[in-house]
Amino acid sequence: MSPLASGPQGPTTLRPLLTTVLDALTAGAATRDGPLPAGGPTEVAARLREALGDPFPEHGDEDALRTLVQALAAGAADPADPLCTAHLHCPPLAVATAADLAASVLNPSLDSWDQAPAASELEALVTRALAAEVYGETGQARSAGDALVTTGGTESNQLALLLAREHHGHTQLVCAENAHHSLRRATWLLGLPEPVTVPAPAGTMDPAALGEALTALPGPLLVAATAGTTDAGLIDPLPDIAALCETHGARLHIDAAYGGGLLFSDRHRPKLDGLAHAHTVTLDLHKLGWQPIAAGLLAVRDRHDLAPLGHHADYLNADDDTEAGLPDLLGRSLRTTRRPDILKIAVTLKTLGRTGLGALVDRVCEQATEFAELIDRHSRFELHDRPTISTVLFRPTDATDDTVAAVRRTLLTEGRAVLGRARLDDRLWLKATLLNPHTGADDLAALLKLVEGHTPR
Repeated sequence: MSPLASGPQGPTTLRPLLTTVLDALTAGAATRDGPLPAGGPTEVAARLREALGDPFPEHGDEDALRTLVQALAAGAADPADPLCTAHLHCPPLAVATAADLAASVLNPSLDSWDQAPAASELEALVTRALAAEVYGETGQARSAGDALVTTGGTESNQLALLLAREHHGHTQLVCAENAHHSLRRATWLLGLPEPVTVPAPAGTMDPAALGEALTALPGPLLVAATAGTTDAGLIDPLPDIAALCETHGARLHIDAAYGGGLLFSDRHRPKLDGLAHAHTVTLDLHKLGWQPIAAGLLAVRDRHDLAPLGHHADYLNADDDTEAGLPDLLGRSLRTTRRPDILKIAVTLKTLGRTGLGALVDRVCEQATEFAELIDRHSRFELHDRPTISTVLFRPTDATDDTVAAVRRTLLTEGRAVLGRARLDDRLWLKATLLNPHTGADDLAALLKLVEGHTPR
């Protein structure tokens, strides 16, 4: 009989398996000579298929754990490698990862109190504390705000549009050209009209154009602003946008999936001035929060806005149980079965505190500034602009877009570096998103040298 991870014997059973996993992770990583496996999709897939063999054999293989973990590690893009900088894909904190193991072992499901007695209370306490980070502690904000745990920015943005629709009817979304694609997809999923898109000439929403749109359009309107674009990490002029929304009676949502982490930094928090005026705010702590995926949140200024999510299923939230004091959890998500992702977040906040988490944010922002200065001093590279958060866009001087794309793909195929791409000003740029606080100046110089060495002269 296969042993279980939970129960009195669970820790004893897990200890040797954890040793196997850690050894396999070490062995797999050792086969890579860079931040991702060399050979490109075809070779990586072939190696994985060879390691897997028959996915569902007639008789089990006791060595499967070691084999598959090692194969996955060998074929992984390692976000902890300083040359892995393409995406908003952070290296998770060790303490958060350890907490995530505990969540898997205990396996609470946050759809009814009797499946998650302590986890449900932990979620309530921590989400309200995070809502207070967004909306402040003055007046009634601390008692009125709340936040839901989601799978990430896409789910949070969809929930924000759903709440707007349920409160105001057939809402018209107004967003800028720089808005995340999930917002447009959400209008399709929810049967809302095609979004009205206003210009973002400098990469951020143009307030004058927004004002014209709000004046011309009939309501109800939902404006979606961005605090941390995926291409360049830019932040829309939030105070101006909030003022326009108030003047025109429009609802405001701010997608701060990336930039929301600046809340933890005393130095960078002012970049988010205006955030507290939003009715809803998207946060992603598996970006500037160093959490294992998934760790998304949707903060709401008024917890009564969550009322439309209420749902009844007698086996989960019977009326007499609720009246007797058992918490009703079904209104906390559109999902039913839901793991306690709040545990790793709570452990991280408690372990590092505001100063510790803020120091990590400050560090990656400093790295971006250092990298931008290095590029700016280099005669063979062009810098797009000074970073707002931790994203830096650059390209070889006088290179064509085809050359920029080819350099990136070559580095990927060779397994040497993971750089992203972004199109701004009608040109293609290489993108480095710095989320590893352990990256040093030598690592940044090495990344630039790799690009230079693969750029045709």
